[in-house]
Amino acid sequence: MIRQDEKSLVAANAERLGTARRSFSTHVAWTLLARLIIAGSNVLAGVVIARTLGAEALGTYVSLNVVALTAVQLGSFGLPSAATYFVAQDARRFRSISFNALLFAFAMGVLLAFALTAATYGDAPFLPQAPMNLLFLAALSVPFQLLTLVSLNILLGAGEVGRFSAFDALGQSLTLINAIAALLLARTGLFHFMALNLAASATITLIVLARIFRHPTFTEGHMAPDLALLSEMIRYGLKAHVTLVASFLIFRIDLLIVEHFRGAAEAGVYAVAAQFASLLMLLPSVIGTLLFPRIAAIGDEDAVMTCEVARRTSAVMASICVATGALGFMLPALYGAAFAPAPYLLLILLPGVFLIGIESVLVQYFTGRGLPRAIPFFWIITLAINLALNFAFVPAFGAYAAAVVSTISYATIFALVALHLRSKTGQALSAMLVPRPSEINGILGMRWKGSKAH
Repeated sequence: MIRQDEKSLVAANAERLGTARRSFSTHVAWTLLARLIIAGSNVLAGVVIARTLGAEALGTYVSLNVVALTAVQLGSFGLPSAATYFVAQDARRFRSISFNALLFAFAMGVLLAFALTAATYGDAPFLPQAPMNLLFLAALSVPFQLLTLVSLNILLGAGEVGRFSAFDALGQSLTLINAIAALLLARTGLFHFMALNLAASATITLIVLARIFRHPTFTEGHMAPDLALLSEMIRYGLKAHVTLVASFLIFRIDLLIVEHFRGAAEAGVYAVAAQFASLLMLLPSVIGTLLFPRIAAIGDEDAVMTCEVARRTSAVMASICVATGALGFMLPALYGAAFAPAPYLLLILLPGVFLIGIESVLVQYFTGRGLPRAIPFFWIITLAINLALNFAFVPAFGAYAAAVVSTISYATIFALVALHLRSKTGQALSAMLVPRPSEINGILGMRWKGSKAH
């Protein structure tokens, strides 16, 4: 039996997070718009780099970004997810949760920056073959990226979806502005472009932190480290951490492997295909991001809400993937003749993209309900398969092998999560994948309705 105070907290959370159908659809729309702005800025920045500096420079820049993002993911210890989860469950502890998470993020970010800088002076494996000054700029960006990541997830847990989306979009859109300023107007190189990106990252960090410190509930609670709370957050975060790191490596490590064995130019071509594949994950990523705090707040015991959202996502993703397969042949015209293989790499990635998109929605049922150990274990299995296949085939077959391995990996994690959800809730695979006629009509009518279980 659920105690009365727990029922009251669930009811308060439901009201605070706005779990009405209209609220969810509105949040999805605005967050998706923000992510599209981010994606568009990154794509256009990549075009500017490719057109002004060439495929090799693009491959170097993207590889450096992957190194910095990998450091952020490895050093986060799942605190971003834990911050969202704990704030969504009990906003009364907003100040204590925020202080613990931000203090940890600052300390870990500085430590990672020193470690990455030290690694650039040695012969660390799979660091991009880039000039030392570029590697140094990538290392310096780590503390700011980690603080911003944790801060945005705190705001998400507090239900501030609008600010979460706006700050995220603002930070990433500056990449395009910096590319235009440094590469088109000033006619400089990667160093000045990345230096501007570092300054922009620091500015966004300060803006997001200022919002957290001005939050209405930040005045409640203690402004001091709470080791018991931090331990509780880390215990949850470590389970999420395994999942996030494994998934991040599956999505990104293949680029570094291609760069290591086949060179920056081929990595640049593969980066373009992978970037457009990641664009297709925007919608399910947004939906999953917003679904997570709702399930954490109100629960979804039989996964009715989760499966309905997954079915609608499936219908939209199928259409988008088919359209992208055709439009992908325009990539060489956009980036240049050196990127002729990109459309074929994208075609190989599309089936896996569809499946991983559905998985990113389904898995929220588990992340919002405490994250059972099976989910991190599934990602570890998939990562092991991914690394084994990449190291076996990329040296000989290059980017094409990386694309095939990615699709195999995406299909594997989808199958594991979907079958586990079926075993726990009794929901059939068709209930997760096949939209009902009424749902298709709703999508065509531009009406994204939430579940009646809300």
